[in-house]
Amino acid sequence: MMSVRSNVAAAVFGSFLAVLSISTVAQASQSAGPVPDSEIAAQRAALTAATKGAGYGPQAPRDLDALDGRNPRLFTLAPPASEMALCDIHLHKNAEHKGGDFTTYAGNGDGQGNDTGYRYNGTLSAAELAPVGTKIGASEHGELVPGDTVEIHFVHSTAQATVGPTLATCLSETVKNPELRVEAVVAVLVNDPQAADFTKLAKIETINGLNQVPNLPTTLGQPIQYAGSTTGPSYNKAGSPFQVTWSVRPKVLKVDITSLGKWLADNPFQENHAHGVRTLVIDPDLLSRITR
Repeated sequence: MMSVRSNVAAAVFGSFLAVLSISTVAQASQSAGPVPDSEIAAQRAALTAATKGAGYGPQAPRDLDALDGRNPRLFTLAPPASEMALCDIHLHKNAEHKGGDFTTYAGNGDGQGNDTGYRYNGTLSAAELAPVGTKIGASEHGELVPGDTVEIHFVHSTAQATVGPTLATCLSETVKNPELRVEAVVAVLVNDPQAADFTKLAKIETINGLNQVPNLPTTLGQPIQYAGSTTGPSYNKAGSPFQVTWSVRPKVLKVDITSLGKWLADNPFQENHAHGVRTLVIDPDLLSRITR
């Protein structure tokens, strides 16, 4: 955990870490099989009850094909990523968003963000699905294998952000309410050295004085942009207070799983596994309107 220099900063950084990163509680418990539909419905009802009349802004993740939303809170969309500083890269097992090439429901999971979300709709060859013979991204909830879908979040900030092992790098002592943007890429992991190389995708360069990831794919369709929030299963029953501009590509990128394994073994964010997902937000009072 990054050290902070005031109680206020500690509170802000702590909240930010709890929201953008995945809940420690969710990662610590063993999955006992999928929960019933009633549990997911109860989570959504609890979220609605906790946020009703409280003034929360629009939430994320969402169905990208459901354009309507009636959340009244407005905020200006963040600048383009090229004008902001990259401050974090992390990934979720299964897509948090639903839409485009990833609308296949993975199931309810354990109710804490694991083994749920959305999967790639397409089919893969036997060669692409062949085991790689080594554990990649192993955690209490298993490991990543060929055929898995992941949603990669490239987080950007207007603060004087740095690159480091916690999401506190997206904030600063001098700017505690920066504009935030997440460039999201959904990928399917394959056993194919000719597929996209994750280490190149996540390569960081300094451009015009800002940390940037210049190799973000440009062939995955027009990104769907909307006003939302931070995500993560710690907010399955509570509203996120952070405002985030989302830009989600609708097509899926095939990524060489071995290259992801190399990145997970050595990256400046100390990420070593894929995280869980927040239950899809469907309450129109908690969604912004998507304009295309």
